[in-house]
Order: sequence, then structure tokens, then C-alpha cells
Amino acid sequence: MAHKKMTEKKPSNLFYLGIAAIVLTALYIFFGTQEAPAEKVNLTTFQDAVKNEQIKSVEVKGNKIFFTLEKGEKKFAIKESDDTITDILSSIPQEKRDKLEIEITDTEGSSMWINILANLIPVLLIVGFFIFLFRQAQNSNNQALSFGKSGARLQEKDSKKNTFADVAGAKEAKEELIEIVDFLKNPLKYTSIGAKIPKGVLLIGPPGCGKTLLARAVAGEADVPFFNISGSEFVEMFVGVGASRVRDLFKKAKRNAPCIVFIDEIDAVGRQRGAGLGGGHDEREQTLNQILTEMDGFEKDTNIIVMAATNRPDVLDPALLRPGRFDRRIVVDIPDIAERTEILKVHTRGKPLDKNVDLTNIGRQTPGFSGADLENLLNEATILTAKKNQKTVTHENIEQSIEKVMMGPERKSRVLSKKEKEITAFHEVGHALVAHKLPNCDPVHKISIVSRGMALGATWTIPEEDKHLYSKSKFEDELCSLLGGHIAEKLIFGEVTTGASNDLERASKIARKMVTEYGMSTLGPIIYGERSHEIFLGRDFMHSKNYSEEMAAKIDQEIKTIISTAYGRTEDILKKNLEKLREITQSLLKKETLSRKEFLEFFEKTHGAKRSA
Repeated sequence: MAHKKMTEKKPSNLFYLGIAAIVLTALYIFFGTQEAPAEKVNLTTFQDAVKNEQIKSVEVKGNKIFFTLEKGEKKFAIKESDDTITDILSSIPQEKRDKLEIEITDTEGSSMWINILANLIPVLLIVGFFIFLFRQAQNSNNQALSFGKSGARLQEKDSKKNTFADVAGAKEAKEELIEIVDFLKNPLKYTSIGAKIPKGVLLIGPPGCGKTLLARAVAGEADVPFFNISGSEFVEMFVGVGASRVRDLFKKAKRNAPCIVFIDEIDAVGRQRGAGLGGGHDEREQTLNQILTEMDGFEKDTNIIVMAATNRPDVLDPALLRPGRFDRRIVVDIPDIAERTEILKVHTRGKPLDKNVDLTNIGRQTPGFSGADLENLLNEATILTAKKNQKTVTHENIEQSIEKVMMGPERKSRVLSKKEKEITAFHEVGHALVAHKLPNCDPVHKISIVSRGMALGATWTIPEEDKHLYSKSKFEDELCSLLGGHIAEKLIFGEVTTGASNDLERASKIARKMVTEYGMSTLGPIIYGERSHEIFLGRDFMHSKNYSEEMAAKIDQEIKTIISTAYGRTEDILKKNLEKLREITQSLLKKETLSRKEFLEFFEKTHGAKRSA
């Protein structure tokens, strides 16, 4: 549930000073004005003490006569208000009265203020309590009145702005968005010939690819008001609040037109309607309906461009994607090698790079990395550089950071026994050796038996170029490479361990997809199983079985055949290269990590390398 940020008034310093004054006054009244402990006596006792010359000093306060005896004892007597000290001591000889030190204190003024304060403090406390209650009620009313207001934030003109120069890669996406910026700056250029700019622009792509950054860049380039809000900020537990916030958002936007409204993660409210949860009064559906109406309802020529971002376009309502609403859909995909290099150049600004850093090589080593991944990678490399007390970011630090991002930090505390270390080494070399011998596997980049994350070791294979299509032979060779570690353990030690669990899982998934999704089996070019398009809890996709039990048995048998064939090929490769397997493993046990160059040297000695280093 989203909450709008309210600017609450903090109590002023004067308020705290007033509270402190009241407390101090109360303490003074109850403690400061109390008399010193004294014994109460009658007037006769006081007169007898004067006669006997036992009194050291006398102080008259109102109706009380305080006197101190020679021995230091303090006593007091109460007189009538009309009697004076002279009247009380009239029967005492004058010479004895002259010896007394009598001090008369005027208590009328002080007692009056004390009485006033004593009566005023309870009143002030009660009034203060009611003021506190009223202020709380007022804040609650303000929150209630602003409950239906949108929490859209307007980007300040003086704030630091992003531009397209800050966005590396995504060339096609930037070209599409430049048109939006040009329309906002020069609307007559388009309207004069009858052209209409798209009302909505939907940015689609995996997380971390720069969708929000592109929206910020559009705002920075267009120099128009830019409202941004998250899709989740519309939805509340109370029906109608989300729709009210949408109306308020577009009302603000119309007052500032031409402008841009950016809704991040629109799938929070834009999921397909008709889930049956709450009928037609479901809060999320009401919010979506209001967005649809505002984008292309009865009002025309509002001159508001709505931008939105999502990584789940498949769950969006069709009415949201029709022409007139989100007319233009821009795909912001995972960057390729050239784009990764450009992104690395952007994120290395302000970082002291060593001369040996080759960003093109780093881009080649990071296939599948998004812009956010690359930014995190360079940040980790910078942290590692500072940790080592180095002044520049070296190529080695960046490579270590790649391994850390992909598999986690080194777990130096995990100490393997000699036997486990040997099994891990043979396992990893088995992967690498099979990958090197098969033409469709990616080149081996590094082999390591240093524990990282949950893995005891790792073998990195990096493609020489980005691939978008995968052939059957590519999958068959990849299956052999995945089974290489499992079979190497069996050939050397006569049994297998749990270390191949993840490899077998990945191999099984590839084989199943070859049969059921890619048509790469004897069962023909048929897709077995389909995604269910029935709406459940906001359109979650579920696989449904659209084939018989007999066909299910054939699918299982076909998967088993593919895995068995790969198993046989892998076993043959490792048996023919058993001595090479042992030789490379011994070197790995000594060094713990083998680079691509070191790995290829074992093949150049005899048969030459399969690939140039």
C-alpha cells in the first residue's frame, strides 16, 4: 500500500520552552516554597522563650512567627492576622525585646503570584492537552482530504537532469524517444502537416536495462514538466482511491501541458481485467479503467504524453496496448558486446582506470549483463581497488569482480579435504576438456577450484560473439559439456557425487525444451504443452497439458534418448583423452586456477590448440 508523504509541522522551540517553564514553576511551587522543617508551638511557648532569652533570631512571615533557639532548633508559632509582633511581646520587658533580631517578610506579593500560578498551571495543562488533540485531529483530516491525491513527483527545473548522452547503447530506443522530445519542443512541425504524436510510449525490457534512465533522459532533453510515479502508488485497500489518484494526476498534468507523465512498473495496475476477484468493483481494475479513460476518453488534444515501463508486457490488458493509448512500444533489450563496451565507458567516468584495462575485452566477458549489472560490476571493482589500497582500477580487479558478481565472493573459510578437492578438480576439468573438443561449445575462459557461493569450483566458457539463434548441434554439444564433470568423476573414481546435481538439472531442462518447445526430436515440429491464458490472480501463466499419456511417455523416452546419446559421446571423448584429463587436473590442483592461455598450452604441446588463444 502506497502512502503519500505529508509535510508535518514540527513543534517550535517556543512550544518546548513553554512546557519547560510550566514544569519548573510547578516544581518550584511544590518544593521551592516549602519551609525548612520546624516544630510548631503555641504563642505562650514563644513568649516564655523570649523571657528566658533563649531565642537567637525571629522571622515573621504572614501569620507565622519563625524563631531559632540558641541551640539551633527551629520552631514556629501561629498568630492572629490582626496581631503584630509588638502586641504579642508587649508583656515582655523592653530590654529583652531589644536583644531580639526580628525580621519581617512581606509575603503578600509572592503569595499572590504563587496562588495565581498554582491555579493557572492545571488550566494550562488542560488547554495544552486539548490543543494537542485538535492538532492530531487536524492532521488526520488533512490526510483524509489528501487520501485521493496522487503522489506524482514533479521534477524540479534546477535539479540535476539526465540526457541521452548519459544513456549508452539502446540506439534504436533513443531514436524513437528523440521524436517525442522533438514534438514537445516543436509541435507545429508535426501538427502543421496533420501528424499526431503517439499519446503513450511503453518501454519494455528485462530489469536493469535502462527503462527508467531513458525516461529521465527524455525529461532532461524535452525541458517540459515531468511527472513520475510508480504503478503501485495508485492502489489502496479502499475502492475508488486509485481512480481518484489517477484523476488528480491527469488534472495536474493538464494544468502543466505540454508535459510528460511517467508511470514506472505499470503492470502493478495494468494487468488484464476479469480476474473475478471482487467483480467489477476490484480496486485495481477501477484504477486501470480510469487510466484508460484519461489516456483516450472523450477529452481530446490534451497534449500529454504518457510514458510507462514494465518487464512484464505479457500480463498487460489489451485495452492498454491498443492504438490511441500506448501507440508506441519500445523494446529496451539486454545490450550486445558493442553496447556493453559503451555502457562500461559511461560508468568508468570519474574512476581511475589502469592503462592495462581493456573495456572491449571486459564487454566480451560479460554476455547477458544488463546496464545495471555492469554498473554494479565496476562499483565492485572500485571497492576491491580501495580495499587493496591501490590507486587505479586494474584489469585483474575487474575480472575478479566479474566472478564475484556471477558466482559470489570467494569462500576462503570453506576448507575442502584432499579427496574432495581432487574430485572437484577432475569434475571441472571434465567440463572444460569436453567443451574444448566439441566445435559448438563456447571457448573455455577459466577453470577454478576456489569455492564461490554454493559452488566448490567453476568452469567459465564465454562466447566469442553474441548469439540470438541456437541450433540443434549447439544444444547437443552443450549437453555433452554439462555431463563432462559427472562422467569424469565416474571414470576416475568409479562412482559419482552430488556435485553434478546442478549440471544434470540444466541438461534435463535443455533436453526437455528440445523435445517440447523447439521441435528438435523425432516426435516432429510440434510444441507439447502450452501456456494457459486463463486468468488467475491477475493472469499468472500456467503450463497446461495438451497431449495424451501415451505421448507423455514418448516425450520422456525422447528426452532419455537425447541425454543417453550425449552421455555416450562425452564418455568416448574423455576415455580417449584420459591422460590429458589427469595432466590438466594435476596442474589445476597445484595452481587452483587455470587461465585460457594456460589451459590451451596443454593442447599446443601435442596436437595444437583447437582455437587460437
